[in-house]
Amino acid sequence: MAEVLIKNLHKVFDKTEVVSGIDLSIKDKEFVILVGPSGCGKSTVLRMIAGLEDITKGEIFIENNKVNDIPPKDRDIAMVFQSYALYPHMTVFENMSFGLRLRKFSKEDIKVRVDEAAQVLGIAELLDRRPKQLSGGQRQRVAMGRAIVRNPKVFLFDEPLSNLDAKMRGQMRIEIKRVHQHLNTTTVYVTHDQVEAMTLADRVVVMKNGKIEQIGTPDEIYNNPTTGFVAGFIGAPAMNFISCKLEKGSEGLYIQITDDIVLTIPEEKKAALFNNVNKTIILGIRPEHISENKQKHSLKINAKLNIVEPLGMETMVYFSINNSQVCGKVLPNQSIQNGKTITLYFDSLKFYFIDPETDLVLS
Repeated sequence: MAEVLIKNLHKVFDKTEVVSGIDLSIKDKEFVILVGPSGCGKSTVLRMIAGLEDITKGEIFIENNKVNDIPPKDRDIAMVFQSYALYPHMTVFENMSFGLRLRKFSKEDIKVRVDEAAQVLGIAELLDRRPKQLSGGQRQRVAMGRAIVRNPKVFLFDEPLSNLDAKMRGQMRIEIKRVHQHLNTTTVYVTHDQVEAMTLADRVVVMKNGKIEQIGTPDEIYNNPTTGFVAGFIGAPAMNFISCKLEKGSEGLYIQITDDIVLTIPEEKKAALFNNVNKTIILGIRPEHISENKQKHSLKINAKLNIVEPLGMETMVYFSINNSQVCGKVLPNQSIQNGKTITLYFDSLKFYFIDPETDLVLS
């Protein structure tokens, strides 16, 4: 197993810098996920770790060895691709053992490794089949098995679940988590799906425009975002953002959200917000913190619903505040319809205050 250390990593394509000074330390046995929108540079970082892209500037170390100039085959890494990359004319056994056969492993050793990986992945009964006889999830297991048999120092996953349907993605997330717990191999995983990031990772690295926005555990990223971008990117449905003005009155700082709703700024937030008095700030609150449940610190609002989305165990409701669409979560209720006005409550302890100029969360 191995640590992965990335220092001041840059990548330039045709005078365009797509990775801009990444610094990241990945611990031995850690499962780290790079997440961000398309074009943020996450896959490019992964390909530089693998040796599939040249490094413009910076250094990458695997187990304290600098690998900038080491070819991919000598880095002792294994990569699982989005496209599976299976040979259609080979059986599952032959696909999984292909790399071992190239390295002249004995037949006995190959059989032991393939059988063990197949048992771990639950595909032992599929070893004689060819890829066209397999489902998408089974093909992805075979691709993972081909990586596992090599017993590498580092696993690299490049959006491995993108080609699967929603149900299969859920099953494969569990499978990948179980395999990592079994093997305890250092893993770097790239995805644009924040659900994968939150459910699989020990730590999440959120990227934007070739730079790291924030690094933390899933809980830290979700509950303590440092920027408006991270706050809005992590969470489904996305966080609501409402443009408001911060004002100072006789009783202290407050925000006039609507004509009927005034938020008095909690004492612990006043110091961070004081320099923004009489300025526009962004108020952020997650849909799950807008509900029918009244608490002593709740803010009441009468919301005229624009859209109602029944989802079975819960219902999403959409309404407008200050020309911003706002989403809340309520219990299933057949009487809730578009155009109806209902009473909802904002959990005032769950507000985030964001500077629109810097995008920083004020705390």
